[in-house]
Amino acid sequence: MFKIISPKLILISIFIVYSFLISGCSDEAMTDDTVRYALESEPSTLDPAKSTALAESNVELALFEGLTRLDEHEQPQPAAAKSWDISPDGTEYTFHLRDNLLWNDGTPLTAHDFEYAWKRVLDPQTASENAYMMYPLNNGEAFFKQEVSADQVGVKALDDKTLYVKLKAPITYFLNLTAFHAYYPVPRHVVEKDPEIWAANDKIVSNGPFVLTHWIHSNQLQFVKNDKYWDKDKVKLENMQWPISESQSTRVSMVESGQANITVEPPISEQERLTKEGLFKMSPYLGSYYYSFNTQKAPFDNPLVRKAFSMAVDREKLVNNVIKGGKEPAYAWVPPGLTNPITKQDFRHEGGNLVEYNPQKARELLSEAGYPNGEGLPPITILYNTNEMHKAVAEVIQAMWKENLNVNVELLNQESKVYLDARNTGNFQVARASWIGDYADPMTFMDVYLDENNDGQYHNPLYNDLVRKAQNTNNQEIRMQAMHEAEKILMDDAVVLPIYYTTQPYIAQPYVKNYRWSILGTIDFKEAYIENSLEKASEK
Repeated sequence: MFKIISPKLILISIFIVYSFLISGCSDEAMTDDTVRYALESEPSTLDPAKSTALAESNVELALFEGLTRLDEHEQPQPAAAKSWDISPDGTEYTFHLRDNLLWNDGTPLTAHDFEYAWKRVLDPQTASENAYMMYPLNNGEAFFKQEVSADQVGVKALDDKTLYVKLKAPITYFLNLTAFHAYYPVPRHVVEKDPEIWAANDKIVSNGPFVLTHWIHSNQLQFVKNDKYWDKDKVKLENMQWPISESQSTRVSMVESGQANITVEPPISEQERLTKEGLFKMSPYLGSYYYSFNTQKAPFDNPLVRKAFSMAVDREKLVNNVIKGGKEPAYAWVPPGLTNPITKQDFRHEGGNLVEYNPQKARELLSEAGYPNGEGLPPITILYNTNEMHKAVAEVIQAMWKENLNVNVELLNQESKVYLDARNTGNFQVARASWIGDYADPMTFMDVYLDENNDGQYHNPLYNDLVRKAQNTNNQEIRMQAMHEAEKILMDDAVVLPIYYTTQPYIAQPYVKNYRWSILGTIDFKEAYIENSLEKASEK
């Protein structure tokens, strides 16, 4: 077991290896125009249709671009599309693409690439977990369920520069969706030649600010500026190098030693020291960290058991003593930060707390479920992916369930790709999870548990009806009320065990400028640059 007692002794050998594997890691190299973002995990894929993890989304944001791109206020701005027209009823969009759009291999990028990409996400053969993001398209869900043909889906290239979109209902946030990675175009001429591995190596063809030139798996990614990008004049960086490490401590040491200059999620134990050194920073983050119950596996197929386990977790204690980092204990599903446009109030504050910490009530519920004092429960395992924080949280919850419910729980740690596969296939009882908003609306959380296409395998017709009611109207008062009601059902069914609402702690050297953290969790380096002053970089 790795225990951080004397990191200098342990990391000396790591850095010797890195110095040979990562080019440009010397002190002299830090004078060049290079951002070195220490990535927190190895991407399992860079296929925008199939990726689900935040690390993958960050890489894709550097490589690809949709019809729109979010600005510093999280508002969609023209990107591949220079303009659009919207019908009076809000259900039809006509996007006009820019002139001379190119893929980085020089092939013209057209509206047909967008049509192909969107229908590919919906195609059941693609097996995309992002298919639900395309359900706003007319007949999108029906095509995914193979009830209609692809030709009936509400997206069509009218010509090379014009994309027509028909929605099943007015969607107030549709332009935000077109900035999400599932809506990126993909190069049909490449994908169809090698559909399985076209996005699994450094030969990937893309259309964004940067091009991937090297991908040394589980080691690093290297990028160069895309000279065929339509807005290349705003891209200041000539190259980027992203070393990869799942270890928070290793990433911090990389930043402090010069092998990286920015990274996310430093260990909590280091935050006070890093703050004094001027490296620690915090960004808003629209997300929830939670445990997902598999509602189809004993004993969590019983909602009374799920409620008992949720009530037995002291979130205040977890946040104050373990998690820290400006996090807020979570007592519902949708996090703060989303405004009800009718009341002008925060959606979360309106909805209030929907779960509680109550060990006595938890024991009563467990007894009512047929497991008095925890007796008779089958073996229970918490699944989590490799990360010091995930491990620490799991250990504390393990202890709480023992103390409050008299339940012995095992912990199972898996590397990210295996862990994601286990969650996606339902091969778990209770698993660590987090959900980051894809767009700034409560629906980005509510539709996660719509139908049975979710990792908890949850299905509640009343919940589904309320979410669809909110999806199918432009009346914000009706939308917000329906989502409040649906969230209460989700919490009453104890499908998720909310733990905390996220913030984005990170560290960055002061000479890295003009990057932008989104409230949705991604970091955009399109206009970032390295300040050309070694004196400033060494002043601290």
